[in-house]
Amino acid sequence: MAAAPGTTGLAIDGRSLQNLRVKLDSDPRAAIKETAKQFESLFMNELLKGMRATVPGGTLDNEGSKLGTEMLDAQLSQSMSGLPGGLSEAIMRQLERQMGLAPGPLPRKDSANNTPLSIERMNRPTQIPQKGAAGFVQQHGDAAREVEKKTGIPAAFMISQAALETGWGRKEIRHAGGAPAYNLFGIKAGANWRGPVAEVATTEYIDGKPQRVMQKFRAYSSYQESFADYAKLIGESPRYQHIVARSEAAQGATPVPTAAGARAFAQGLQRAGYATDPAYADKLTRVINTTLRLQQSMA
Repeated sequence: MAAAPGTTGLAIDGRSLQNLRVKLDSDPRAAIKETAKQFESLFMNELLKGMRATVPGGTLDNEGSKLGTEMLDAQLSQSMSGLPGGLSEAIMRQLERQMGLAPGPLPRKDSANNTPLSIERMNRPTQIPQKGAAGFVQQHGDAAREVEKKTGIPAAFMISQAALETGWGRKEIRHAGGAPAYNLFGIKAGANWRGPVAEVATTEYIDGKPQRVMQKFRAYSSYQESFADYAKLIGESPRYQHIVARSEAAQGATPVPTAAGARAFAQGLQRAGYATDPAYADKLTRVINTTLRLQQSMA
């Protein structure tokens, strides 16, 4: 329903606003999309009003014609809002980042990522360091839990490894044209890989020194496919077969992931040669602890 002519409110009535509040609880992404569309509609309406103000009035201008013009502008602003590539998409992405529903920046250096307190000793929830990191954890939770059922690797460990490899989603592997390759774990395309690839510059440690080199990485059609391929790699490759067992042994009988289990898992990956970075295990351990804290805060 359009706003009354001459007002500057959003192009929705009180009932629509209440519906948005309800939808925000049940389907936040849909509510954000509708809110972004309404903001764009308001902007377009003000833009049309400003453009008309620059045009000299004619002899036919009267209260009736002005009312019709304002109603037409309101209708045009509604019809021009929400189009692909429009302002509403930029607003929607910003709102999703602010609400923690989309990947965002890495946690700050003074965040929980560097807090030495182990997760099992915490007796109160910690502050989420960056909502973008929480969004990353939420985004990939379902896919990670499916793989956990098949491999026994805790979902938090896999989400953390994906976060480390992609910078919490900021530095994902992409094709030359910019399309996502959906490779969350930095798995390279070896001689036996028959699927699509993405060739990008990456940092490899050669003789202990970081060097930028071009590498071919596996490309997928979805994040779920990336998790599934990771599960196959860890589950079927002999070099990784003892990692899960050692992680479980370090964790003991605790039903939830612990800092000790996280450390054993990260060290096992490094010993097996998953990455060339000599500090990979330490980095992954810190990210896992961050993810565990985020999950506890969001519980």
